[in-house]
Amino acid sequence: MKNLVLICAACVALSHRAVAQDVTRWQQEAQRVTIIRDDWGIPHIYGTSDADAVFGLIYAQAEDDFNRVETNFINAMGRLAEAEGESAIYRDLRMKLFIDPDSMKAKYAASLPWLQELMIAWADGLNYYLYKHPQVTPRVIKHFEPWMALTFSEGSIGGDIEGISVRDLEAFYGKRAATPATQETLEGSATPAPSEPSGSNGIAIAPSNSANHHAILLINPHTSFFFRAEVQVVSDEGLNTYGAVTWGQFFVYQGFNDRAGWMHTSSGVDAVDEYLETIVKKGDDYVYRYGSEERPVITSRITVPYKTATGMARRDFTVYRTHHGPIIRDENGKWVSVRLMQEPVKALTQSYTRTKARDYKSFRQTMELHTNSSNNTIFADADGNIAYFHANFIPRREPRFDWKRPVDGSDPATEWQGLLSIDESPNLLNPPNGWLYNTNNSPWSAAGTNSPKRSDYPAYVENGAENARGIHALLVLSNKRDFTIGSLRDAAYDSYLTAFADLIPQLVKAYDDGPASNPLKPKLAEQIELLRAWDFRWSTTSIPTSLAVFWGEELGRHSVPEHGLSALSAASDRLTRDFGSWKTPWGDINRFQRLTGDIVQPFNDAGPSIPVGFTSSRWGSLASFGARQYPGTKKMYGTSGNSFVAVVEFGDSVRARAVTAGGESGDPKSPHFNDQASRYSTENLRDVYF
Repeated sequence: MKNLVLICAACVALSHRAVAQDVTRWQQEAQRVTIIRDDWGIPHIYGTSDADAVFGLIYAQAEDDFNRVETNFINAMGRLAEAEGESAIYRDLRMKLFIDPDSMKAKYAASLPWLQELMIAWADGLNYYLYKHPQVTPRVIKHFEPWMALTFSEGSIGGDIEGISVRDLEAFYGKRAATPATQETLEGSATPAPSEPSGSNGIAIAPSNSANHHAILLINPHTSFFFRAEVQVVSDEGLNTYGAVTWGQFFVYQGFNDRAGWMHTSSGVDAVDEYLETIVKKGDDYVYRYGSEERPVITSRITVPYKTATGMARRDFTVYRTHHGPIIRDENGKWVSVRLMQEPVKALTQSYTRTKARDYKSFRQTMELHTNSSNNTIFADADGNIAYFHANFIPRREPRFDWKRPVDGSDPATEWQGLLSIDESPNLLNPPNGWLYNTNNSPWSAAGTNSPKRSDYPAYVENGAENARGIHALLVLSNKRDFTIGSLRDAAYDSYLTAFADLIPQLVKAYDDGPASNPLKPKLAEQIELLRAWDFRWSTTSIPTSLAVFWGEELGRHSVPEHGLSALSAASDRLTRDFGSWKTPWGDINRFQRLTGDIVQPFNDAGPSIPVGFTSSRWGSLASFGARQYPGTKKMYGTSGNSFVAVVEFGDSVRARAVTAGGESGDPKSPHFNDQASRYSTENLRDVYF
């Protein structure tokens, strides 16, 4: 017993000594970092080395919103149930199928020294923040370790893993019946509200098409609000980048440096495949067929801790894998495995090194890592190059299979055969029309008539199609000359609603052609005349915009267009019920509100809010504002869409204007919690201090 006491005392002494050494190291790092906050609270971080800059960058993020920083990594490591309880168990299981701490630690140990230094600095910055702010209580992660940076190495709002159904996973591993997916319903309505499109806009203008003969780039991600912070980060080792950084990451995800800029848009590429596995029970084990072989199914145990009212509990799962990947569900008696890109070291390397790429050649070199799996990229540089990179991870496959559906895992012909090179993908460099764009639509219209041709590529390079924003982008870019920062900003906020320009004339014709005996005709006469005269442009004062949006939502609840007049009647009734009259201006309905720093925001009609003119992107608005009514509200409040907007001109120096939804800080007591809201809602971009 005496020896044990002595050993314990020695361990405590070593622990205290280790903490003291850590604090000394953190303080030394902090002395090599300067953080300057501008008029809008945006941090400009300066470090001696790249690692010092990373230390300062993550420290500044923690100052602004540690909750969002920690939550992103709680989720990335499959530890959400430790904070939120039993409801998150299968979400955590999904992450743990791919993110294993022991594997990540091994990958960290094998990574290049310069990348290890950045990951160490990242962990040090967060731990130093917690040391300096003892009043902050983390929900789960009390101490950050360098390897953890590898668990969230690509900055998209929803990565490939999140495409796997949690519901199906629970049905398979929880042995419960799968429940059908449901969409949220509007209060007082028994039918689902139409889903909000996700995605982003990117536009690049060539020097041949700009007034100053410089390349210009539009950076316009559409995400949930407050998903990213705005920063500048600089080091004496050549780092000097500005833009949007996903909370908790140490690289600018969408932004620019002094010579080049990049914008990512969600891609329609097929980068993930599912395999139907033929499983056979052999005694207590399982095997699966592959060609003429029977291979053993790989089994392992995953433990998911979760919070309860009385403390922590755990649930253990036996999970299964084939060489394709983990089993995620069953389908018609066959188990389904999934294969996707899993290269965290390469992904983190690419995410960071592209921020230092200062021309097309060096940026393209970062793309050779092929780990930006779910995104297209719009690029521009000071040399005058503009480029479109379609996706970045496209497995080469046998084209005779339908890769949109699960393929036969027992057939060796369904194996991936390496990756398509950049030259084999539908990319663009300096098209002669002088512009290119992407709005999460297919690349076949990316540069008008100079776009890649669908017939030149396998079907699996693109599963998407044209969308209403794409049609709108073509309208504002075609036959336009001499772009400036201001005119590209105007194009990004052009108020034309292409979906309604197509739909409203059909509604008007249905009204005109309908029988005079239709009882809806007299009720809808005034509404139809307003819509007939409408120019299909949104504004906060527009009554037709209100009528059209509510009509469009009602129409989305019906399967046949014959319900158009009935839907208009229902929309008029709903407007009258909620706002006292169907003649309600759009800005009285469509509102931006930020009351708390909660990740899931509350909304209240009695609270302060401001009008927003732009609409959901599903109506063709390039500027996107995904809003809806909430329980207890009549007004519609936005939670997604335009989250960061920047227009950047490259030349001998960089000129840029930008705006962020709400403000930089997640603290309601901060002057920078909501100081950009008015600019955001009125499209009034501010000068960027670069």
